[in-house]
Amino acid sequence: MNRMGQAAAVAVAGALLAACGGGPGGGGGKISDDKVVLAVLNDQSAIYSDLSGKASVESVKMAVADYKAKYGDKAVTKNIDVITADHQNKPDVANSKAQELYDRQRADIIFDVPNSAAALAVANVAKSKKKVFMNIGAATTALEGASCNKYTFHYGYNTYMLAQGTGDAVTKDGGKNWYLVYPDYAFGQDMQKSFTAAITKAGGKIVKADPTPFPNDNFSTFLLKAPGLSPKPEVLGAMQAGGDLVNLVKQYNEYKLKDKGIDLAVGLMFITDIHSLGSDALAGTKFSEAWFWNATPENRAWADKFQAKANKRPSFAHAANYSAATQYLEALQRGGTDNADEIVKNLEGQKVNDVFAKNGTIRAQDHLLLHDAYLAEVKPASEVKEPWDYEKILTTIPADQAFQPADPACKF
Repeated sequence: MNRMGQAAAVAVAGALLAACGGGPGGGGGKISDDKVVLAVLNDQSAIYSDLSGKASVESVKMAVADYKAKYGDKAVTKNIDVITADHQNKPDVANSKAQELYDRQRADIIFDVPNSAAALAVANVAKSKKKVFMNIGAATTALEGASCNKYTFHYGYNTYMLAQGTGDAVTKDGGKNWYLVYPDYAFGQDMQKSFTAAITKAGGKIVKADPTPFPNDNFSTFLLKAPGLSPKPEVLGAMQAGGDLVNLVKQYNEYKLKDKGIDLAVGLMFITDIHSLGSDALAGTKFSEAWFWNATPENRAWADKFQAKANKRPSFAHAANYSAATQYLEALQRGGTDNADEIVKNLEGQKVNDVFAKNGTIRAQDHLLLHDAYLAEVKPASEVKEPWDYEKILTTIPADQAFQPADPACKF
């Protein structure tokens, strides 16, 4: 075959590949590999498995089902797979699993990834692979700060939002002197910084801040020292989450620190934590909340569908995974392609008002989802009228106050 014939053959082959969605990147209104693959990477076996875990996979599957029902024959594709992996709360495992999901299993996007150290590892993989990552489960502000990248979105909450509600409210309510205990990894370190800033701004003082092992089932060393600190703290600020928080609260009550004049403030709490402990163990505790299943009729209707799939009420992480998957699929529909660069363009600046996010915007400068947040309080058991209805929403924190301004350190 002469060179002109070879060129023609190559052109025809390229056109056929593009028509089948087989071209590199799947651009030009096409779907790569003739299907879209959504991956959920999280803790499915340890301390964060209850608040997210396998139930978040169900949330993403619900988003896929609703997308197909909404668009029917007009959907860009009906061939959508949901796959999953367990990162075991280990950054090195998260790194290798992310590479496997993107490369071998052809994932177009990874969702969730609780554990900030794991999330930062996955963000680096997403950047190098030029694949989309929507983080829901991790709280570190580094994802939209110095460690931001074009392909990573931070969706749901962060340490700044948590501190704006809990740290500010408890300090202004009289809790001026704080003893902070935080898990010694990226999440806890970021929590310590965010809460110190919020408490100090509100007129409070950090008497002492101690890092604790992660994961950990024995906090006695830290709890027993609290009454002897000078000045004596009025508030123990617990920055743990999931199973670690459950262990800490049990020991806080066992050592009767509340009777010794030291109140408990929780930096990050999920409804699954309250369910594990029982509401009386946390009654009256104020905390920042991203979403509550029984706050509105719309939330409850979605929670009923979720419960039918997962056999429990959803945490805010479950609702946020549903919302993030929905927004990804809507971006896919708008652009007509799963090409990562096109998806990014279609997500940047997007307004979000769905079952999870109210008055939401995906900020183009750093890919942080801004949305209304809430200050909540745990009900005593005497006020709980049905299972899982443990929270009372006290105030709404508007989106522009709940989250920090864009960080100049974020450069795509």
